[in-house]
Amino acid sequence: MKRFMFLLIILFTAYMTKPYWADRIDSLKEKPEINAAVNSLEKNLEELSVKVNSSIQQLKAKENTSPSKAAKPDLAVPTNQKFSVYNITLGETKEKVEKEVGAPERVSQNEYGVDWYAYHQNYQNFMMVSYDQNNKVNGLYTDQDLISSSIGIKLNSAKAMVEKKLGTPLSQIRKGFVMYQVNSNGEYDMYHLDHSYVTIFYDQHENNTVTAIQIISDQMEQQKNEYYTSPGQKLEKGFEYQLFDLTNAARVEHGLSPLKWDDRVHGTALKHSEDMAKNNYFDHTDLQGKSPFDRMHDDNITFMTAGENLAFGQISSIFAHEGLMNSLGHRKNILQPSFKNLGVGVAFGDKSQPYYTENFYSK
Repeated sequence: MKRFMFLLIILFTAYMTKPYWADRIDSLKEKPEINAAVNSLEKNLEELSVKVNSSIQQLKAKENTSPSKAAKPDLAVPTNQKFSVYNITLGETKEKVEKEVGAPERVSQNEYGVDWYAYHQNYQNFMMVSYDQNNKVNGLYTDQDLISSSIGIKLNSAKAMVEKKLGTPLSQIRKGFVMYQVNSNGEYDMYHLDHSYVTIFYDQHENNTVTAIQIISDQMEQQKNEYYTSPGQKLEKGFEYQLFDLTNAARVEHGLSPLKWDDRVHGTALKHSEDMAKNNYFDHTDLQGKSPFDRMHDDNITFMTAGENLAFGQISSIFAHEGLMNSLGHRKNILQPSFKNLGVGVAFGDKSQPYYTENFYSK
């Protein structure tokens, strides 16, 4: 890379100083030995220019190359529960899971007070698994083609088929003496099946077909007493990294390269989430009238293209991400081929409601 930059500097310097040396060279060309040297120099510069252009094209090709294809697992029909993810069902051991899929790529806290273990191969075959105190599976999530069921439901199944097979979804969940309403806006259905709460998410821009599934054990769901989880630094970081991973999993599922985490733009995103939470507003334009692009400039972030996604009030990064994917403008940012970098900032309001900010950009 250093050699490549040096070659660029030589070419740039030669081009910028041409008015100063071109006339003198023309006068010197009258001498045969000088003329031969000049011709040789021009030929070398032309060859150098071709090499630099070739190097630029190779770098661009390398940058846009998608990850090598990971082998998709053979999915078996589950026998003891209606749904499985990567052939895994609730109650199986962590040892068995990791024997099948390897070590997690990330471990981060979720809204249930336990950790999501994220497993994937460069965001292919992406899933998240949580475990109880006995290292047995008590939560599953995927938004890729890892869903298998005993009733034929899988990724890209029609919503009408799901509701025909499973019936009327839940409209509320009871926890103790409190009833919590399920307000899905048609983006998902929740069912109580096999001693678990199964949430099936739909892609409204792909004819209301299945795009993801979350399975949470009865015990873990009932231990979560409040709608919103009490905030803390671990949960904040957990939501940030989970939203980042979910974004990349969606990009890879749609044939795009994953984005890189960017600490500087993470700071920009976090400050905006904190400002919205502190001052009780929700908008891309802050109270000083600054746009997302103004805030990036203020943080000395240079970009060719940039974008911002906001979400508010969803109980987790999973629900926030699925909602963003069903909003056309936000979806375009998530699936924008030109974006290369992403930072996610999460903050909590006075009622523990999360504010999510995603800042995308490319140089």
